[in-house]
Amino acid sequence: MNNIVIFIFLLSIGASFIQRTTGFGFGIFIMTMLPFLMPSYGEATTLSGLLALTTSATIVWRLRSYVTWQRLWPILLTFIVVSTIAIFALTRIEDHILRRILGVALILISIYFMLFSQRIKLPTTKNVQVGAGTLSGLMGGFFGMQGPPAVLYFIQSEPTKEHYMAMAQTYFLIGNVMMTGVRAYNGFFTTTVAVDYLYGLGGVIIGTMLGAYVFKHIPNRIFRYIVYAYICISGVIILMTN
Repeated sequence: MNNIVIFIFLLSIGASFIQRTTGFGFGIFIMTMLPFLMPSYGEATTLSGLLALTTSATIVWRLRSYVTWQRLWPILLTFIVVSTIAIFALTRIEDHILRRILGVALILISIYFMLFSQRIKLPTTKNVQVGAGTLSGLMGGFFGMQGPPAVLYFIQSEPTKEHYMAMAQTYFLIGNVMMTGVRAYNGFFTTTVAVDYLYGLGGVIIGTMLGAYVFKHIPNRIFRYIVYAYICISGVIILMTN
């Protein structure tokens, strides 16, 4: 029991640091180990979502003035609908092949954006927002990793790293609150999850503070390349944990 508590605490530090620095990646990082520490995969995704929404809440509060709700609602509402359906289907689907496809796709997409990001500017049209929200909803509902599609949209459509961070974290906060409710309805919010959340909370605080310091000192011109690089790393992590 003590070893599990220590692992959850350390994982929470690492995941919160990555989330605060790059704007996403909490679930991708922590879910490489959390399913092995929790009684079930559903409880692991629930704990990950709770800790992630806590991280996002602290960021949103600090950067709330940068949020533009008009650009946020279409992608957010699409995500809520799709991820809800995915969570209800979670116990009925074999995800092994899907995770391999997901890992390869993230690597290829990140390389493409790193090479051609100067030529790419995703428009804030309804079709683009709905597409990003759908992909994010599927990844969030099935794997607790809703970040990459939304991140690619926000990093391309927002003018500064502060706007990007505020929009992305508001999106993740509301999305994780909703998914936590759906997971609780499906019986994944257990006493074990609640207790382990308290253990992870200290790690979230430490990781968020460290990440805020690093984020402040990253120049705007290289910030998006750091994000693309971590998306690529995320794809590798997903492939290695299959």
